[in-house]
Amino acid sequence: MRIGHGWDLHRLAHGRACRLGGLTLDHPKGPQGHSDGDVVLHALADALLGAAALGDIGAFFPDTDPRWKGADSGALLQEVMAKVRAEGFSLGNADLTIIAQEPKIGPHREALRRSIAALLHADLSRISVKAKTTEGLGDIGAGDAIACHAVVLLVRSEE
Repeated sequence: MRIGHGWDLHRLAHGRACRLGGLTLDHPKGPQGHSDGDVVLHALADALLGAAALGDIGAFFPDTDPRWKGADSGALLQEVMAKVRAEGFSLGNADLTIIAQEPKIGPHREALRRSIAALLHADLSRISVKAKTTEGLGDIGAGDAIACHAVVLLVRSEE
Protein backbone atom coordinates (compact mmCIF):
# COMPACT_ATOMS: atom_id res chain seq x y z
CA MET A 1 0.00 0.00 0.00
CA ARG A 2 1.07 3.58 -0.65
CA ILE A 3 -0.34 6.83 0.73
CA GLY A 4 -0.07 10.16 -1.08
CA HIS A 5 -1.02 13.72 -0.19
CA GLY A 6 -1.69 16.56 -2.59
CA TRP A 7 -2.57 20.19 -2.09
CA ASP A 8 -3.40 23.06 -4.41
CA LEU A 9 -4.51 26.68 -4.09
CA HIS A 10 -5.68 29.14 -6.74
CA ARG A 11 -6.98 32.68 -6.71
CA LEU A 12 -10.57 33.13 -7.86
CA ALA A 13 -11.08 35.61 -10.70
CA HIS A 14 -14.11 37.11 -12.41
CA GLY A 15 -14.55 35.89 -15.96
CA ARG A 16 -13.06 32.43 -15.32
CA ALA A 17 -15.16 29.27 -15.47
CA CYS A 18 -15.54 27.73 -12.02
CA ARG A 19 -14.04 24.29 -12.73
CA LEU A 20 -13.97 21.99 -9.69
CA GLY A 21 -13.72 18.21 -9.66
CA GLY A 22 -14.21 18.09 -13.41
CA LEU A 23 -17.48 20.04 -13.24
CA THR A 24 -18.32 23.62 -14.17
CA LEU A 25 -20.20 25.21 -11.28
CA ASP A 26 -22.46 28.22 -11.69
CA HIS A 27 -20.42 30.91 -9.94
CA PRO A 28 -19.26 34.38 -11.04
CA LYS A 29 -15.59 33.61 -10.29
CA GLY A 30 -13.37 30.68 -11.15
CA PRO A 31 -9.88 29.49 -10.30
CA GLN A 32 -7.03 31.19 -12.14
CA GLY A 33 -4.43 28.88 -13.55
CA HIS A 34 -2.42 27.96 -16.59
CA SER A 35 -4.81 25.07 -17.23
CA ASP A 36 -8.48 25.28 -16.24
CA GLY A 37 -7.35 25.86 -12.62
CA ASP A 38 -9.28 22.91 -11.13
CA VAL A 39 -7.73 22.80 -7.64
CA VAL A 40 -9.58 19.59 -6.76
CA LEU A 41 -8.17 17.58 -9.66
CA HIS A 42 -4.72 19.17 -9.29
CA ALA A 43 -4.51 18.18 -5.61
CA LEU A 44 -5.77 14.70 -6.46
CA ALA A 45 -3.23 14.29 -9.28
CA ASP A 46 -0.42 15.31 -6.92
CA ALA A 47 -1.62 12.83 -4.29
CA LEU A 48 -1.70 10.01 -6.86
CA LEU A 49 1.73 10.89 -8.22
CA GLY A 50 3.16 11.21 -4.72
CA ALA A 51 1.83 7.84 -3.61
CA ALA A 52 3.41 6.20 -6.66
CA ALA A 53 6.66 8.19 -6.11
CA LEU A 54 6.37 9.73 -9.58
CA GLY A 55 6.86 13.39 -8.64
CA ASP A 56 4.22 16.07 -9.02
CA ILE A 57 1.81 17.44 -11.58
CA GLY A 58 4.19 20.25 -12.56
CA ALA A 59 6.80 17.72 -13.69
CA PHE A 60 4.39 16.26 -16.25
CA PHE A 61 2.33 19.34 -17.17
CA PRO A 62 4.52 22.42 -16.50
CA ASP A 63 2.87 25.82 -16.60
CA THR A 64 5.75 26.99 -18.79
CA ASP A 65 4.57 24.73 -21.62
CA PRO A 66 1.97 26.34 -23.89
CA ARG A 67 0.49 22.88 -24.65
CA TRP A 68 -1.16 22.95 -21.22
CA LYS A 69 -2.63 26.47 -21.50
CA GLY A 70 -6.33 26.11 -20.72
CA ALA A 71 -6.00 22.31 -20.50
CA ASP A 72 -8.85 20.21 -19.14
CA SER A 73 -7.66 18.99 -15.74
CA GLY A 74 -9.90 15.93 -16.10
CA ALA A 75 -7.83 14.80 -19.07
CA LEU A 76 -4.62 15.50 -17.13
CA LEU A 77 -5.92 13.46 -14.18
CA GLN A 78 -6.69 10.55 -16.48
CA GLU A 79 -3.12 10.68 -17.82
CA VAL A 80 -1.81 10.68 -14.26
CA MET A 81 -3.97 7.70 -13.33
CA ALA A 82 -2.68 5.82 -16.40
CA LYS A 83 0.88 6.44 -15.18
CA VAL A 84 -0.05 5.20 -11.71
CA ARG A 85 -1.64 2.07 -13.16
CA ALA A 86 1.45 1.49 -15.33
CA GLU A 87 3.46 1.39 -12.09
CA GLY A 88 1.25 -1.47 -10.90
CA PHE A 89 -1.10 0.41 -8.59
CA SER A 90 -4.85 0.82 -8.35
CA LEU A 91 -6.87 3.25 -6.27
CA GLY A 92 -7.85 2.11 -2.80
CA ASN A 93 -9.62 5.37 -1.97
CA ALA A 94 -9.37 9.13 -2.31
CA ASP A 95 -10.35 11.63 0.38
CA LEU A 96 -10.63 15.27 -0.70
CA THR A 97 -11.19 18.36 1.42
CA ILE A 98 -12.13 21.50 -0.50
CA ILE A 99 -11.48 24.71 1.42
CA ALA A 100 -13.68 27.53 0.13
CA GLN A 101 -15.84 30.31 1.42
CA GLU A 102 -17.44 30.35 -2.00
CA PRO A 103 -18.78 28.71 -4.01
CA LYS A 104 -20.67 26.59 -1.50
CA ILE A 105 -19.60 22.99 -2.04
CA GLY A 106 -22.34 21.17 -0.12
CA PRO A 107 -24.96 21.34 -2.89
CA HIS A 108 -22.43 19.88 -5.36
CA ARG A 109 -20.80 17.24 -3.14
CA GLU A 110 -22.43 14.16 -4.67
CA ALA A 111 -22.01 15.42 -8.24
CA LEU A 112 -18.33 16.06 -7.48
CA ARG A 113 -17.93 12.53 -6.12
CA ARG A 114 -19.58 11.06 -9.23
CA SER A 115 -17.44 13.17 -11.56
CA ILE A 116 -14.19 12.21 -9.84
CA ALA A 117 -15.15 8.53 -9.69
CA ALA A 118 -15.94 8.58 -13.41
CA LEU A 119 -12.63 10.28 -14.27
CA LEU A 120 -10.71 7.66 -12.28
CA HIS A 121 -12.89 4.73 -13.41
CA ALA A 122 -13.40 4.02 -9.71
CA ASP A 123 -16.35 2.87 -7.66
CA LEU A 124 -18.16 5.81 -6.04
CA SER A 125 -17.62 4.24 -2.60
CA ARG A 126 -13.88 4.96 -2.98
CA ILE A 127 -14.32 8.75 -3.34
CA SER A 128 -14.92 11.13 -0.44
CA VAL A 129 -15.46 14.87 -0.84
CA LYS A 130 -15.70 17.20 2.13
CA ALA A 131 -15.91 20.97 2.38
CA LYS A 132 -14.56 23.43 4.91
CA THR A 133 -14.50 27.20 5.13
CA THR A 134 -11.93 29.41 6.80
CA GLU A 135 -14.71 31.24 8.65
CA GLY A 136 -13.92 34.47 6.85
CA LEU A 137 -10.16 34.38 7.42
CA GLY A 138 -7.56 35.16 4.75
CA ASP A 139 -7.91 35.14 0.98
CA ILE A 140 -10.08 32.02 1.05
CA GLY A 141 -12.37 33.55 3.66
CA ALA A 142 -12.71 36.70 1.58
CA GLY A 143 -13.86 34.60 -1.40
CA ASP A 144 -10.68 35.42 -3.33
CA ALA A 145 -9.11 31.93 -3.35
CA ILE A 146 -9.93 28.25 -3.12
CA ALA A 147 -7.81 25.29 -1.98
CA CYS A 148 -8.01 21.53 -1.79
CA HIS A 149 -6.20 18.78 0.13
CA ALA A 150 -6.27 15.24 -1.24
CA VAL A 151 -5.14 12.00 0.36
CA VAL A 152 -5.11 8.74 -1.57
CA LEU A 153 -4.38 5.13 -0.82
CA LEU A 154 -2.91 3.08 -3.65
CA VAL A 155 -2.73 -0.68 -3.57
CA ARG A 156 -0.74 -3.07 -5.74
CA SER A 157 -2.89 -4.17 -8.64
CA GLU A 158 -3.80 -7.84 -8.81
CA GLU A 159 -4.03 -7.70 -12.60
